[in-house]
Amino acid sequence: MTPIRTGLLAFAAVLGLSAIAGSPALAETKLKMVLNWKYQGPQGWFFLAEDRGYFKAEGLQVAIDQGNGSGAGVPLVANGTYDVAFGDVNALIELAAKKPEDAPIAVYVMYNRPPFTVAVKADSPLKSPKDFEGKTLGGAANDGALKLFPALCKLAKFECGKVNITNMQPNLREQMLMQGQVDGVFGYVNTIRFSAKLIGLDDSKIRYINYGDYGMDLYSNAIIVSKKLVKENPEAVKGLVRAINKGLIDTLKDPDAAVAAVAKREPLIKPAVERERLDATLQDEMSHPEIAKIGLGNVDMDRLKTSIDILVEANGLPRTPKVEEIFTPAFLPPASELPHKLF
Repeated sequence: MTPIRTGLLAFAAVLGLSAIAGSPALAETKLKMVLNWKYQGPQGWFFLAEDRGYFKAEGLQVAIDQGNGSGAGVPLVANGTYDVAFGDVNALIELAAKKPEDAPIAVYVMYNRPPFTVAVKADSPLKSPKDFEGKTLGGAANDGALKLFPALCKLAKFECGKVNITNMQPNLREQMLMQGQVDGVFGYVNTIRFSAKLIGLDDSKIRYINYGDYGMDLYSNAIIVSKKLVKENPEAVKGLVRAINKGLIDTLKDPDAAVAAVAKREPLIKPAVERERLDATLQDEMSHPEIAKIGLGNVDMDRLKTSIDILVEANGLPRTPKVEEIFTPAFLPPASELPHKLF
């Protein structure tokens, strides 16, 4: 081989290596993600994805922060504080109706059954939403159920203006209810149920008035990403969803491993309670019959459209977002790789 040809081949090899080294697919992408709440059993799939190298295999480094309510993550992604949130689709719908240019988008919907509730003491005279009139209800400012309360008022045909609403710190919710400082509290059923267990209250002490029983068949928490990330690095979004989906599949196979992954981050949790919380979340918030057909992570577009219409009408929102503004299936793994049953 001539020296010239040898040199050309060496130069080509260097160019090839440089191209690979500079490839966006191989460069590590750092993402900031905020959860819906503090580290608990139902967040285990995110930490399994991290511990088992699924994010790293996708060229991602994901920093996962605790959150302050399911509705809080959406504006944090919209304003650029975070790239990703595990947050409430309904908060996303509201933002998309008001500020469509700022709104992020959901790419993997996990909670497909409505978890929203007003919890009351078991012996409370409150039996239905109509009974809320003249009473005091409390909740954290960013709580998803509180944000959806105007829609419940509309559908259940009672007057929101006759209900006194007080804000409280989330960690005081169950205590304030049981001490009689409020007549009911907003939240997710399993969040309240297991927070109550952690302070020594069993299921017989609390009763739930669930939004889903009054026409609010809504989706809830999803992986929500910024439009900037979608536009600038769609492969990172695909990789993120693939990794989380793998973490969820591993959780279904070994729930105790998922709880153990949470305990690595928050040693003060009670693993037995968090395992029970995880099981209840899978059963009550993620097991809609539709997943047998479309897979967990995907949505029924007609059902989502109905949800959008409910919120727009009930809350008097200025516009009706299209379903494709709220959710896209473009970043989902193949349907065969999505969970189609949870038990």
